[in-house]
Amino acid sequence: MSARVRVLTRAGCHLCADAEAAVARVCAETGTGWDTLDVDTDAELRAEYGDQVPVVLLDGREHASFRVDETRLRADLTAP
Repeated sequence: MSARVRVLTRAGCHLCADAEAAVARVCAETGTGWDTLDVDTDAELRAEYGDQVPVVLLDGREHASFRVDETRLRADLTAP
């Protein structure tokens, strides 16, 4: 099964580290798979998201950028 949550990041980004920590907490609580992808490894991702990392994708759709609202993410992951 692929990850439901993906964090788009870049090296040296302190907000990305914060977002990864928040996503890790919420996904551990909910048993949800997650991963990261560096936007600088893909020209299309860099063009689309390069100015707004970190970006959290939920089921392939943008859920948050810059900051993670843990309460909202938890609610969306546990909604029926």
